[in-house]
Amino acid sequence: MKRSKKLALSLSAAAVALGAGFGVTGMAAATTATPTPIPSSSSPSGNPAPDGHLPGGRHGHGHGDRGAQAAALATKLGVDEAKVADSLRAFRDANRPTGPRTDGQKPDRAAREAALAASLAKSLGIDEAKVKTALEELRTEAQKSRATALKPRLDQAVKDGTLTQAEADAVAKAAEKGVIGGGH
Repeated sequence: MKRSKKLALSLSAAAVALGAGFGVTGMAAATTATPTPIPSSSSPSGNPAPDGHLPGGRHGHGHGDRGAQAAALATKLGVDEAKVADSLRAFRDANRPTGPRTDGQKPDRAAREAALAASLAKSLGIDEAKVKTALEELRTEAQKSRATALKPRLDQAVKDGTLTQAEADAVAKAAEKGVIGGGH
């Protein structure tokens, strides 16, 4: 087989695997699951995303996860949870979008996270580098949690013949690296 055909087949397989991953994560997001209890402020294992998103990359209208988010961030920073919650609320209120996004317009996540870190550092009286580190750690923990949650579904898809093992591995790697699955 010619090298160009091999390359084309390899790229096609990767595209199929990535597309299947989007389908699997989309199906997973659409399924209804029993909510898990939110850990107390003494247990930061809830792995909330630091930017106001619910686990799995969903943007819930109820924002019920914000208490766990504030608790985990407060624990990492060593400050009062209520102060963190108030600071997060103030940042969100001040940075709420004024209207719907236009086609193709995506918010600059890095700029938003930098602004969040600066805002929290100022309102909490903490070094900005410490806040940035805490936010990054929480995001990484949430990303790993999403990738771990995806694994049983991928294993089942391989078992059912929906995906090959290579496709499932590619999707798992993409989720782990934050390429898919709400990793922004």
